Amino acid sequence: MPATTLDLRETPPAERHAKIHDSFEALSAGETLRIINDHEPKPLFYELQAEVEAFDAANYQCEQDGPQKYIADLPKQ
Repeated sequence: MPATTLDLRETPPAERHAKIHDSFEALSAGETLRIINDHEPKPLFYELQAEVEAFDAANYQCEQDGPQKYIADLPKQ
């Protein structure tokens, strides 16, 4: 179960990645950050995979839940 959920659909795009990174960093090992976004966060996945050692890319999940609602789980090792 996610430790933190962020609904980013109302957050200005320029503020999203910083908010995600701060929230992810605050997680303990084994916890998951769930984000709700208006588009598939594939660029974010690649960014975390390349830059954040604690990101568990193998267990990342994302599903579409409506025309502009994507739910992604970002697990921390």
